[in-house]
Order: sequence, then C-alpha cells, then structure tokens
Amino acid sequence: MKHVLAFDVSMGKSTMVIYNRYKKCEFEGEINHNKTSFKALNDKICEITTLDGQAPDIVFEASGVYSRALEYFCQTEGHTYHRVSPLEANLQTASMRRHKTDKSDAHELAKSHFRTERSTTYQEESYYKQMRALTRYYDELDSEVIDLFSRMHAILQQSFPELERMFSKRSALFLNIVQLYPHPDEVLGCSKTVIRNRIKANTKKNLSLARAEAKAIELLNAAKDSYPAISQDDVRCDQVRDYAKRITELKEKKEQLVKQMVELSRERNEYQVLLSFPGIGEVTAVRLIGELGDLRRFQSHKQLNAYVGIDIMRYQSGNTFYKDKINKRGNNKLRKILYFMIQTMIKLRKRIKNHIVEYYDKLKTQPQGKPHKVASIACVNKFLKVAFHLLTHNITYDYEEASATS
Repeated sequence: MKHVLAFDVSMGKSTMVIYNRYKKCEFEGEINHNKTSFKALNDKICEITTLDGQAPDIVFEASGVYSRALEYFCQTEGHTYHRVSPLEANLQTASMRRHKTDKSDAHELAKSHFRTERSTTYQEESYYKQMRALTRYYDELDSEVIDLFSRMHAILQQSFPELERMFSKRSALFLNIVQLYPHPDEVLGCSKTVIRNRIKANTKKNLSLARAEAKAIELLNAAKDSYPAISQDDVRCDQVRDYAKRITELKEKKEQLVKQMVELSRERNEYQVLLSFPGIGEVTAVRLIGELGDLRRFQSHKQLNAYVGIDIMRYQSGNTFYKDKINKRGNNKLRKILYFMIQTMIKLRKRIKNHIVEYYDKLKTQPQGKPHKVASIACVNKFLKVAFHLLTHNITYDYEEASATS
C-alpha cells in the first residue's frame, strides 16, 4: 500500500495528515492555499514518490469552492487524486463514537482510504469546465431576470397595469414600452404621432410604422381609462424603468453567453448528436453539455441517472413499504433542464416524430395511466439511456432506428 495524504479542506487552508503503508501517521499539520505552501507540498509528494517508487494517494473531501485550489494544484502538477463527496465521506468515516474536528476528519479520511476502494477522480478537459462555468452563469442571469420580472410586476400593478395585458410580458417591445411609458399620464401627455415614432425608434427589431401606430393608438386608449394607484412623479416609476432596462441588458447577456457556448461547441461531436434530437435547440444542447460534462467518466447510463438524480429510491422494512420515488440527490440544475426539454418535445409532437414522446403517450394511455410528472421523468430516463449510447458511439439520432429498438 502507498503513502496516503489526506486533507480536510476549509477556507484558505487545509489540515493535512500523511499515513505510511503501515497505517501509521507520519505527519500532521496545516497548509495554506498559497504558492509557498503548495510548492512545499509538491516537494513532499516528490520526496515520497522517490522513497516508495510510486506516487502517494491524495484524498480530500469536496467542499465547494474551497477545495478548488487544492484540486487545481493536483491537476497543474500532474498528481492523481481522490475527491470524495461529502455524503460518501460521511458514510465511509462513520463510527460509533466520533469527535468532529478538522484534524480528526483528516485522520478519519486517511484511515478509511486503507479499507475503501476509491477510484481516482476523472479529470475533464478545459472545454467542459468552461462550458459548465458558462451555463452556471447563464442560470444566474436567468434567476435574476425572473426576480426582476416579479418586482416589475408589483410596481406596474400600481402604475400602469394595462401594459401587462396589452403586450407579451417577455417581449422586447413590452420592456421598451415600460421604459418609455411606465405611467398613463406620460402617454396622455404625448400625441399619437410622437408615441408612434418613439416606439419605432426605441425598438431594435424591425417594427413597421403601421404596427407602431396601432400600438400607439392602443396605448392611448388604455391610458384614458387607466386608474393608477401612484402618481406620475412617484419614484417607483423610475424604479420600474430601471427594472425594464436591467432585464433587457440581462437578456442580451444571456444571448451572448449562448453564442459563446455555441462557438465553443460547434465542432464537438456531442453538440451535433444532441442537436439531432427533435425538440433540442442550440440553447438546450449547450446547457446539457455544460451540466453533463464529459460522459466518458460514466460507465453506464445508470451511473448517469444517479448523477442526474432520477435513480429510484426504494424503502421496505418488515410490513412497511414506501412508494418508489426518485432520489433527487444528483444535479438538480441538469434535472430541471431535462424536465423542461421533455415538455418541449411533448409540445412539438404534432410537428416532429419522436419516439420519446410516443413513449410518454404510451405511459399516459395504458390501463393505469401514469401521472404527467411520473411519465415525464420516465421519458428523461429513456432520453438519458438513448443519449448515452449515441454520445459514446458518436451516432446522431434517427427516429426509425430508435423506434425499432425501443
């Protein structure tokens, strides 16, 4: 057995212990996450490698952003390592009596490594890391947009509620109108021609003069009958303008991120394979790649199911049986993307043939029809099984072949 270096990672530093092949602790100390400490650590690893004739095992518990520096050090210096999830670490180091300290956690992690067969952590190439960072950034912007829409709705209900009934709330035109006329008195203070010209000038997409005039007339009629709860000079009118402007900026940034992800993925095989599925467009394809990462780290589609969190959790004890349900321990962001992807596929059932949607219909129409969400998750499972095969063999989707094998 090799030497084992175990780390209990915290913010900016780690508690480190070194155990020899006889399971005896040779060193216990603390390292800071800086160049000096990491250089000393690398020298120590090289020294142990020379002594043993083989590199030591490096093991640490994943602790979000705090363990990234240690992981990056291992990748940069070419050291293989074992990154253990908090759940795994808790199960593998559990004992009847345990004191919880940084030092004891490092010791327990090292001791458990001698009795547990851990596989080395798969190191993905830079492309997947960038795609994951970009799609997480996209998610953050999307969450901010949803939050701002909610705030904007609360103010518009007091200043000019008719706007939300006149326009599609997610349209660029609606956001432009809110910035121009957040209060009916501002509409009534302008002529039809002025309103028409301002709408046309401030809308980036091609808007005909006739449509701009129709919207101007609609705005004037709505403003005449509107009864706002706040005045035109209320600070909340400026506030709602700022919300609409910020939402517009965020939506433009989201589009830029998608373009960036598409540009990175255009020549990648997985991108082409995912695009071949009916109901999957550019946005869904690149976001799936960002969250799925390199599929070569999975041995089977069942491991992929567990990563997503749709593997079945079953409980039975004596005469007690709980209803089967999905685990939900996996990647909740990926699970959300996949769920809404299935909903899009279902909506497109009349336009494009898709064996996954046919499977959904079969589940819904069988003698004991499945509920919508249950059938949808079953379709997610089917998609992952098919996608895993296609992506690992670099084959694009074919409806006839998929239908024949399903």
